[in-house]
Amino acid sequence: MSASVFLPPEWALQSAVMLTWPRRDGDFANSFDAVEGNFFAIAVAIARFENLHVNVADDAPGLAAKLVGAGVPKSKLRVFQVPNDDVWARDHGPITVLRSGDAGSDHPQAVHLDFTFNGWGGKFPHLRDNELTRRLITLGAWDAPVETVDFVLEGGAIEVDGAGSLLTTERCLLSPTRNPKLDRAAIEALLIDKLGVQRVLWLKHGDLLGDDTDGHIDTVARFCNAHTIAYQACDDQDDPHYADLAAMAQELQQLRTPGGMPYELVPLPLPKPIVDEDGKVLPAGYANFLIVNGAVLAPVYGDANDGLAIERLRSCFSDREIVPIDCRALIHQYGSLHCVTMQIPA
Repeated sequence: MSASVFLPPEWALQSAVMLTWPRRDGDFANSFDAVEGNFFAIAVAIARFENLHVNVADDAPGLAAKLVGAGVPKSKLRVFQVPNDDVWARDHGPITVLRSGDAGSDHPQAVHLDFTFNGWGGKFPHLRDNELTRRLITLGAWDAPVETVDFVLEGGAIEVDGAGSLLTTERCLLSPTRNPKLDRAAIEALLIDKLGVQRVLWLKHGDLLGDDTDGHIDTVARFCNAHTIAYQACDDQDDPHYADLAAMAQELQQLRTPGGMPYELVPLPLPKPIVDEDGKVLPAGYANFLIVNGAVLAPVYGDANDGLAIERLRSCFSDREIVPIDCRALIHQYGSLHCVTMQIPA
C-alpha cells in the first residue's frame, strides 16, 4: 500500500505550539524588553489551551523559570537551547504532515518536513534558522521523524483547508530568489506530493506595505474552515493598499470550494498605519491570527478597528474563544502573531 499524506489545517487538534524566543543581540535589540513582553503574553495565552515548545539561544533554564513565573504551567512547557537567527518560527519551523500506509501501518504517523529556509529569498541571515529543526532532533524535541526537503518553503506562504486545497501567492512561491529552477507546474506538483493536497489556488494580488516576505498568504487571506476565508480588506480609497487588496478580494470571489461553491468571505478591517522611527509603514493587519485548541489568538494594535476585527473573527470561530494579543512591539520587525508561531498537529 502506498502512503497517503495529509497536512492538517490549523483548526485540527494540536499537540503544541512552537516559539523561537527573541535574542538580546538580535534584530529586536533596541526594543528587547517590549518585544519580550509581547512574547510572554503570547506564551501565556498559548499555554492556557495547549502545550508550549520554546527555542532559545541561551539560558534555557532561566527562560523556563521566567515562563513558569509568568503563568505557564510547568507541565505544559518544554524549552530547548538551540542556536537561531531570528524569531519567525512560522517560517523556520517544521511543516508537519500525517502519513498513513508507511511501513505497513494504516495508522497515521506524524512526519516533520524540514523545508529549506533561505531568509525569504536571501534577504536576511538564515543559516542557523535553517538548521534549527534538525538540531532539535539531537535535543530530543521531536517524537516524530524529521525529513529534509530540498525546496525553499516557509510556513507563512501556505494555507490549507483540510479538504485538498492549498492557497498561496504567486509573488512568494514563484519568486526567482526561492526555487528558480522550478516553474509553476513543478512547484504545484511538489506541493501536491509532499503535502498531500489536491490543488493549488494562486492569488496574484494581496500585499501589505512593509512586508518583506514577498507576500506571505498568512498576512492577507486565511482559511477559517473548509468553506470560509477571512481576508485583509481596505475600505479607504485613498489608502495605498486599496487597489491591490480590492483586486485580491475580487480574486477570492472567483475561487470555488472543491464542491464548486463560492467561499464565504469575511473582510477584516485594516488598522491605521503604524510606522517605524524612519517613517516606514509596518505590515500591521488582522489576518495574522493563530488558531489553537479551543481559541483564536488575534493580533491587535491599539487601533480603533481592533474591536471590529475581533467581532469579525468571532463570527468565523463561534466555537472558540477569541484572545486579543497586543502586537505593537512585534510588528516593528515586520511580522505579527502568526509569523512567530508554528503549531505541531496532534
